[in-house]
Amino acid sequence: MPEGDTILRAARALEKAIGGREITGFRSPLPGFAGVDLAGRRVARVEARGKNLLVRLDDGSALLSHMRMTGSWHLYRPGERWLKPSRQARAVLETSDFVAVCFNAPVVELLTERQLARHAAVTELGPDILRSEGFDFEEARRRLRERNAAPIGEALIVQRAVAGIGNIYKSEALFLCGVDPFRPVAELEEEALDALLARAREIMSANLGGHPRTTRQSLDGGRYWVYGRSGQPCRRCRTRIRMRRQGLAGRSTYWCPTCQGPAEK
Repeated sequence: MPEGDTILRAARALEKAIGGREITGFRSPLPGFAGVDLAGRRVARVEARGKNLLVRLDDGSALLSHMRMTGSWHLYRPGERWLKPSRQARAVLETSDFVAVCFNAPVVELLTERQLARHAAVTELGPDILRSEGFDFEEARRRLRERNAAPIGEALIVQRAVAGIGNIYKSEALFLCGVDPFRPVAELEEEALDALLARAREIMSANLGGHPRTTRQSLDGGRYWVYGRSGQPCRRCRTRIRMRRQGLAGRSTYWCPTCQGPAEK
């Protein structure tokens, strides 16, 4: 699933291409868009809210999309060949200079200003880990504390607690801070929670430039410390990295039993 940095990069690219531009054409095969014509409206701005991408229009409405595991936004010049088949397009926004195509996103909705103000996908999100004007550590800690009994590896990816963190950055931040992903939130001091959030924010912010995602700088070409490395030696202590499914959704968690302590309590 795309994490907050991927969505923010997409929003910035879309903002640069179509922000402030008049929509010359719009189409979507989704039933909810039957009869919808956005031609003549102007894109006010494009923004990321956690893992949600919002194309805000000049009348206050917004096109909301969530990529889940399969979705992506592409930008093309008019007449340029698409990299994916048109049958996978969920929404197509056209301006005089660009065509923005949302492929395979399971969630695409057009919301009025009033609907957007009440939409749980936006209003119930926790603080956005990549918020440029300042991240609210106190509010994020409060929301994590509401899940004191949960393992920190589960709590960190609850979007109502902290918006934007996913499996990759969860595992990487926990490793870099030396925190056992199966340790209950209640056992972590305020300083430890702040350090985790700060590290997640740091490594995610470092991946906003469009280069291949990585959480480490090394000549060996390895992009991650633990993520996706089950059974391989820890880059610090050589203990074998482990993977276990966490939570009701069975999301994968990678950790080093030596650097982060044993999962078994």
